[in-house]
Amino acid sequence: MSEPSANPLLTLGYDIPFDRIRGEHVEPAVHALLADARTRLDALVAEPGPRTFDNTLGALERVTENLDFVVGVVGHLESTATTPELRAAYSAVQPPVSEFFSSIALSEGVWNAIKAYAETDEAKALTGTKKRLLEKTLADFRRSGADLDPAGKKRLAEIEVELAQLTLRYAQNVLDATNAFELVIEDREKLAGLPEGAVEAARASAEAKGRTGYRFTLQAPSYLPVMTYLDDRSIRERMYRGYTTRGSAEPWDNRTIVRRILELRREKARVLGYATFADLVLEDRMAKNGSAARRFVETLRDKTARWFERENADLAAFRRELEGPDAPALEPWDVSYYAEKLRKARYDFDEEALRPYFPAERALEGAFAIASRLYDVRIEPLPEAPVWHPNVRVYRVLEADGRQSAAFYVDLWPRETKRDGAWMQGLVTGVWSGDAKGAHLEVLAANITPPLGDRPALLNHREVETLFHEFGHLMHHASSQVEVRTLAGTNVAWDFVELPSQIMENWCWEREALDLFAHHYQTDETLPADLLDRMRAARTFRAANAMMRQLGFAEVDLALHIDWDGERDGDPVEYGRKILERYSPVALPADHAMIAAFTHLFASPVGYAAGYYSYKWAEVLDADAFSRFKREGLFSREVGEAFRSEILARGDSEDPMVLYRRFMGREPTLEALLERDGLVASGTAAAV
Repeated sequence: MSEPSANPLLTLGYDIPFDRIRGEHVEPAVHALLADARTRLDALVAEPGPRTFDNTLGALERVTENLDFVVGVVGHLESTATTPELRAAYSAVQPPVSEFFSSIALSEGVWNAIKAYAETDEAKALTGTKKRLLEKTLADFRRSGADLDPAGKKRLAEIEVELAQLTLRYAQNVLDATNAFELVIEDREKLAGLPEGAVEAARASAEAKGRTGYRFTLQAPSYLPVMTYLDDRSIRERMYRGYTTRGSAEPWDNRTIVRRILELRREKARVLGYATFADLVLEDRMAKNGSAARRFVETLRDKTARWFERENADLAAFRRELEGPDAPALEPWDVSYYAEKLRKARYDFDEEALRPYFPAERALEGAFAIASRLYDVRIEPLPEAPVWHPNVRVYRVLEADGRQSAAFYVDLWPRETKRDGAWMQGLVTGVWSGDAKGAHLEVLAANITPPLGDRPALLNHREVETLFHEFGHLMHHASSQVEVRTLAGTNVAWDFVELPSQIMENWCWEREALDLFAHHYQTDETLPADLLDRMRAARTFRAANAMMRQLGFAEVDLALHIDWDGERDGDPVEYGRKILERYSPVALPADHAMIAAFTHLFASPVGYAAGYYSYKWAEVLDADAFSRFKREGLFSREVGEAFRSEILARGDSEDPMVLYRRFMGREPTLEALLERDGLVASGTAAAV
C-alpha cells in the first residue's frame, strides 16, 4: 500500500495527475479524507462562539469539499478507465463514504447547530444565495431524517449504505454484461444493407480481438447501424435480444438487485414520512411531487396518442407495400429497419449520407464556435495536461477579458474500460466570492463512432446532437457564478438541469449554425441545400414514436417508484416490461428486460429515479426558450448573454421557475415542443 506522501489523491489540485492515480491509492486516501471530514464536523458542532454563517453553513460546506472532490475523481475514473483494482477499491470505499454522508444529516449536534443559527438575527437578515442555502439546508436535513428518533436514524443510515452498494453493483453488472456480448459474422454477404463504414468498423473490431470476420458489440456505434440498416433479420433479432436482456441472467443478474433497490427506496420514503419515493425526491424539484410529474407525462401522452397510432399503422402498411398483403407483423427488431426504409422512400433521405459532412473534430469545433458567438468566449487546446487515456484531449475556456473560467476534458470513443452512454461530469466547481472567481473543471464523455484507419470519425446527425447536448451541460457548469459550492454549476433541480443541454441541440438544425462546421471531410463543401432540406423535412418523421418512447421510460420510472408493490406485482423487470409495452409500437418479447440495464434509474442511490420525466420536462423548456433565439437572432449576443447570465450562471441560487421567467418573461408552454415535433395541427398554448 502506498505511503500517504506518495498518494496523488491526497494532494489533488486543479491540475489532476490522472496518469498517476491507481487503484491502490483509493482506500488510503478516502479513509484519510473521511477522518479529516469527521474532524471538521466535530469542530463545527463544538464551535464555542456565537453561531454565524461562516462557522455553521460555511463550515458545513467545507466539511465534505475535499472528500467530494476525491470521490468524484475516483468515480470518474471508474466510469472511463476502470481496472479490476480500481473497481475493487471503489466498491470498498462506497459503504463508509455513504455512511458518513448519511450521518451528517442524522447528527443531532449538527442539526442543533443549524437550527440555532437559523434563529439568529444574522440568519433572519440573509438575502440572495445565502438565504436560499439556509432554506434548502433546513429542508434537506428534514428530508434526510434529522427529525427522526434514534431508531429511525439508524435504519435510514443502513438503507443508504445498502443502496450505495447495490447501485454500484448494478452498474458494474451492466458494464460487464455489455462487454461480454459479441457477435462475429464470417460471411460478408450476411451484412447486406449495412453501411460500408459500419462494415469496416466491424472488421477492425474483429482484428483488434485477433479474430477473422466482422465483430459486433452492444456499444451504440456498433449496435445502432445493425438495427437500422442490416437486411438479415435473424442477426437483427440476436442483437436486439442481446441488448434488451443485459443484466437479466447470471453472472450479471440485476433482477434481485432491482427489487431490493425499490424496496429500500420505498422504505426510505416511508421512514421519512412520505407516501412514495417519488414524493420524497421531487419535493425540491420543479414538479414538486409524483402526482404532478405523472400528470405531465399523461398530458403529453394524450396529446401524442393519435399521432402514435397513425405512425404505427403507416409503418405496417409500408411493409405490406414492400412484401405483399401477407407480410408478417412487425417485431421489435424490425421497427428501426423498416422505419429507415420508409424515411428514405418518403423523404429521399438517407441519414448515412450526412456522415461525410460531420467529422467529429469539426462538430466539436462547431459547438465551440457557437458558444463563442453566443457567450463571447474563446476555447483553445491545453496539450500538456495529464489524461487517463491517450484519446482524451483537454481544452480551456477563456472569457472576453482573457481570464480562464474553465478547463475541460473530451473523451469521445468507446472502449471496454468505459461505461456506455454520454455524460458531462463536473470535477471542480469554482466558487465566486467578491473578486475571487473560481475556475471550473469538467469532463465531456461519449461513445460515438470512432475514427477508422486513416479516415476521421464521421458522425451521424444524432451523434452530433449528443455532442452538442453534453457540451450544453459543460457550458452550464463552466458559466457558474455562484458563491456557494453546493448551489453552483449543474447542482440544480433535475427537471431543470437538462434545459441547458437540450437547448444546444437546436443549433444542429439551423443552416447558419451548420455552416460553421458541417463541411465534407474531403472536399470542405458545406452541407448541400437539398440534403439539409430533406433532413429537416424528416425531422418530425415518427416524432410521436420518439415522444412515446421517452414517455414510456418516464411512466415506468414513476410506476416503479409510486405504484409497484413486490408482494402484489412480483418481478419489477416483468412489471416494467408490461408498462413499456403500452408505449411500444409493437409487442415486446417475453424476455425483454430493459429495466435490468436501465442505469439512469438504478446505477446510483438516486440518479434519475422518479425523475426520468425530466428529459421531456426540460425539452418543453428548451423548445420554448429557443423560440426567443429564433425570434431575436440565432446568434444574438443580447439573448445569449441573457441566457448565460439568467440561467447558466445562476446554478441553484434561485428557484428555477424564477430564473426561467426572468429569461422568457413568462412561464413555459407546451406549444413550442408540440409544434417542433409536428404533433399539432393548430391550437393555442398549453401551460406546463
